[in-house]
Amino acid sequence: MEFDLIDRIRRHTEVNRDDVVKGIGDDAAVVAVPAGRELAIAVDTLVEGVHFPAGTAAADIGWKALAVNLSDLAAMGATPAWALLALTTPDADAAFFDGLACGFAELATPYRLALIGGDTTRGPLTVTVAVHGFTAPGEALLRSGARVGDVVMVTGTLGDAAAGLRCLAEADVSPYAALVERLNRPTPRVSAGQALRGLATACIDVSDGLVADLGHICAASGVGVDVEAAMLPRSSALLTHFADADALDFALGGGDDYELCFTVPADLAGEAGATLARLGCGATRIGRVVEGAGVRVLDEHGQVYEPARAGWNHFAA
Repeated sequence: MEFDLIDRIRRHTEVNRDDVVKGIGDDAAVVAVPAGRELAIAVDTLVEGVHFPAGTAAADIGWKALAVNLSDLAAMGATPAWALLALTTPDADAAFFDGLACGFAELATPYRLALIGGDTTRGPLTVTVAVHGFTAPGEALLRSGARVGDVVMVTGTLGDAAAGLRCLAEADVSPYAALVERLNRPTPRVSAGQALRGLATACIDVSDGLVADLGHICAASGVGVDVEAAMLPRSSALLTHFADADALDFALGGGDDYELCFTVPADLAGEAGATLARLGCGATRIGRVVEGAGVRVLDEHGQVYEPARAGWNHFAA
């Protein structure tokens, strides 16, 4: 039964790539890293009840499990190539395997990303994906390059996914479909990350909340950041269904948006914005890098604003 289920996944996700010497079917995959390329590797685990609510559609789980990993590659400016999938489920439900594999493949196909192996086992529903991508030597975007005077920018809009999670508590979620879609099917900004190579000085994806994730850039770069709350990009769907104060707190600390937050020299901010606008995701200037440490959020009067939530922490009390 286990190997039948693995074969179901293989059939849905099969992609032919010349650099895959041996994919699914042996004890390990064999791949060939192209000459003159460095390998970027990321892994994330999604757990039912933590990263997605019970009852989430299998196709949405498959999409999101890959999307959060592709977002990590995007933050490095990497080009996706291969993935591994480890799936733990409470039972051998063929329809669930088909649905998950279809959602995974729907996102993987445009990137020609090949699923080259993995594992299946029985237990609480957990999905782990590891992705591999390529960068040119020395071109990977890091968290450690931000410099005082840089502009801080972010792609897309913030807060939708956290708001979508809140909306799932409603008896009728149909009015909030756009927000729930952002929660279930985030868009990894792969092309944006690649376009930022040579422009951005530091980059991170917004998974745990803007303030929390931007804090990682501050720590790695040894700088501080001032964020202007009024500049944060928020979608019309978010502002339609939530008060301004709630929308702001979702944007600052909600997480699960998987947008890219990056720093760029002030004289290159216009070029970065125009480049990402051509890609369709756009980028908004939200603050600046300053001397000091950590992230300060400033209101329209220049006073420090304390967000209602600091961001996601798996091991917070």
